[in-house]
Amino acid sequence: MRSYRLEGSGGTECLALHDEPRPEPKPHEIVLRVRATSLNRRDTMILNGTYPLPPRQGVVPLSDGAGDIVAIGDTVTRFAVGDRVTGSYFARWIDGRIHAGLIDQLGCTLDGMLTEYAVLDEQWAVHLPDHLDWHEAATLTCAGLTGWNAVTGAGIPKPGQWVLVVGSGGVSLFALQFAKLLGCHVAAVTSRGEKADRLRALGADLVISTSDMPQWGAAVRDQTGGIDLVIETGGPATFAQSLIASTLYGHIVLLTLQDAKGGSIQLPAALYQRSLATISRLFVGNRTNLEAMLRAARSIACGPSSKRSSPSPRPSMPTAISSRATSSGR
Repeated sequence: MRSYRLEGSGGTECLALHDEPRPEPKPHEIVLRVRATSLNRRDTMILNGTYPLPPRQGVVPLSDGAGDIVAIGDTVTRFAVGDRVTGSYFARWIDGRIHAGLIDQLGCTLDGMLTEYAVLDEQWAVHLPDHLDWHEAATLTCAGLTGWNAVTGAGIPKPGQWVLVVGSGGVSLFALQFAKLLGCHVAAVTSRGEKADRLRALGADLVISTSDMPQWGAAVRDQTGGIDLVIETGGPATFAQSLIASTLYGHIVLLTLQDAKGGSIQLPAALYQRSLATISRLFVGNRTNLEAMLRAARSIACGPSSKRSSPSPRPSMPTAISSRATSSGR
């Protein structure tokens, strides 16, 4: 089989293609034929040597991928040959709070999905809903779960409340759709006005182009009555405006601290002193979170709006996720 392995850092030239024997599972392992993979910003950081968790030398990259099981070990009980599966980002983190013993990540310290056949401990994988095609299923592990936990992890929002998503990256698009699933109103800000129609098609109730309105926070607050939950992925460029847009007791899930040039968020004292908003962050999520997200996807698939023949975009699970899904070529 063919596998890519990371040999050093400094960009794609550090990816080496290897011809390796097809793996055989140990008693507790599964072997899956990888049907599709997707690329996250985290993967480019690993390639460039800027990711905070150092990758293992020779690791198979990419956390996100989907495939069907072709072999199982003698003691495997959670899966059978033919099952459709994806991996869990923090493979050893099953539930509860994370700690130092659970930080191993697929595609970083553990072999990931940029290979024809991947080997996972059975505890590191989850079943996929049948209605998702391979490319859709391959976007879930990182961006999908981050979006899900950003919306659901804080115990808010409630139906009818306002959620703000920043930009049109994978996390933001997942969060938009999950917020609509929960019955929330969604405001979206984008730096590119041509994306506004697509954001509306995915369910956004209010779309603001930052190129037309750089100081958009007050306008969003006026039009919504205040944002209850912000999924903040814009970093220094948008954080102050997100805080202005929030209700007095709003909640901001802060996912990005720096911009591409290394600039960091500056918190104006006067602005912060006028707010009682809670600012929090998260680390993607655990296997239990991933399973909860996929149960939500399955429940939507059973509804009348999920039929593939529908001419409109599915508002349920990730039809137009901007994570760049790539076929594995088989």
